[in-house]
Amino acid sequence: MENKMELHWENVYNKKNENEVSWYQKVPNISLEHIKSLNLNLNSKIIDIGAGESRLVDNLLDLGFKNIDVLDISKKSIEKAQNRLGLKSSMINWIVSDINDFKPKKKYDLWHDRAAFHFLKDPIQISNYVDLANSSLNNNGKIVLGTFSIDGPLKCSGLEVSRYNEKSVRDVFDKHFTLLNHQLSNHPTPFNTTQEFLFSVLSKK
Repeated sequence: MENKMELHWENVYNKKNENEVSWYQKVPNISLEHIKSLNLNLNSKIIDIGAGESRLVDNLLDLGFKNIDVLDISKKSIEKAQNRLGLKSSMINWIVSDINDFKPKKKYDLWHDRAAFHFLKDPIQISNYVDLANSSLNNNGKIVLGTFSIDGPLKCSGLEVSRYNEKSVRDVFDKHFTLLNHQLSNHPTPFNTTQEFLFSVLSKK
């Protein structure tokens, strides 16, 4: 049975085009910069959490990465991303799942999330997310995490979000991860507004 979050995101992706949502990026430059800084092997196993229609996967393919998983709660968003990629979509492992229910079948070297984590409000779900990321990553695995900053929006797509600063990210992930780097970034939305994000790079302990 579909849960409320699944219904919410199916509705969003059924009603709106790619460039009609606040999180749209033609090129996800900040994520790409942090991923490139890690000097990953092109055979590294990468997962993009809450990817929606993000073009990160397009860019990762262009960079030569060969083992990419894309996860989203919305089947419609996955279908739209697959249609955009055309024949290249067969190179990707597509996963339709709520992150709270995700049971990985492999270990990853990189866990990227610019969209899912900051929608978690329940401390238990947040703790479970950190445990899941830890158990899903190989030794020395990395997270590139984009969240709304303390000065970011209170809501996104009608849903309340959690906002973070360097200290709160460090505290939340400290059980399993070391914070290597962080960066504030203003994201220009398609609606001529800006949203402040905090990008964090974390390494598995």
